[in-house]
Amino acid sequence: MSELTLAGAITDALATALDKDQRVLVIGEDVGQTGGVFRITDGLLGRFGDQRVIDTPVAESGIVGAAFGMAVAGLRPVAEIQFMGFSYPAYDQILSHVARIRNRSQHRFTAPLVIRMPCGGGFGAAEHHSESTEVIYAHLPGLKVVIPATPYDAKGLLLAAIDSPDPVIFLEPIRLYRLVREEVPDGYYTVEIGKARIESEGTDVSLITWGAMTHEVREAVEVLSGHGISAEMIDLRTLRPLDEDTIIESVQKTGRAVVVQEAPKTAGFGAEIAALIGERALYSLRAPVERVAGWDTTIPLKKAEHRYMPTTETIVAAARRTMEA
Repeated sequence: MSELTLAGAITDALATALDKDQRVLVIGEDVGQTGGVFRITDGLLGRFGDQRVIDTPVAESGIVGAAFGMAVAGLRPVAEIQFMGFSYPAYDQILSHVARIRNRSQHRFTAPLVIRMPCGGGFGAAEHHSESTEVIYAHLPGLKVVIPATPYDAKGLLLAAIDSPDPVIFLEPIRLYRLVREEVPDGYYTVEIGKARIESEGTDVSLITWGAMTHEVREAVEVLSGHGISAEMIDLRTLRPLDEDTIIESVQKTGRAVVVQEAPKTAGFGAEIAALIGERALYSLRAPVERVAGWDTTIPLKKAEHRYMPTTETIVAAARRTMEA
């Protein structure tokens, strides 16, 4: 076992995959000489060489297009996009080709490709560096969308993503990169894609979240406990395929649900979860489903960012409203 941050666990997963399978390669802007914008790929060039750790021009569509071709040809590329806000020039490649190749070819071809994207705000970055647009990828049939929140999950989910026969969007919450450390197994292991994690069990209200907001939700669970409210915390870990059964079983037990997302509220992934609960657990509800989200604006720059992000206090307030309904 090694004590790693989430960033360190991702680096370890990449090294483990490159060592295990000669078909695996890493491609992206500055992933080689520089070691990546967040130093995730630091040291991989020296260890595995420039035929498997490939620096590219600043051209996101080209990175994903090249990786897509490699995947269809039988390789296992892991493409890095420096920030989620930079991924939109590549969206046409993802929408028109990556997500569709299995359907288009009637299963003759697949694209075992991982596209890594740091995401989310809360660290005072410039425009286009703090986005949480996970819903635009979760909406696309043909993709899996994964977002780990712990070092253990980050390594296991990335190795599972690299093994997947179909393309995976692997979202990395920037705010969690070096926030905590935990023991992570050495060597190879996987965490199942499509399976949520119940971090803490409770009986009064279900708090459902993913990515960086797990930090605030974890704090909210403690605060609510002090008020005599037993909250169950669910970390989804995967947005597509969604672990519907874990959500529904929890809401049927507690009768209340609060969905917490960093993205703007309107048409966010939280709306999908609220709809799911309405479809499958309506008669278990003792209160309307609450959504805690960012405002319906572009995420502000550093000085106003704290006014945009959901907080422990807003999550606690939403949970208490469900108790009072």
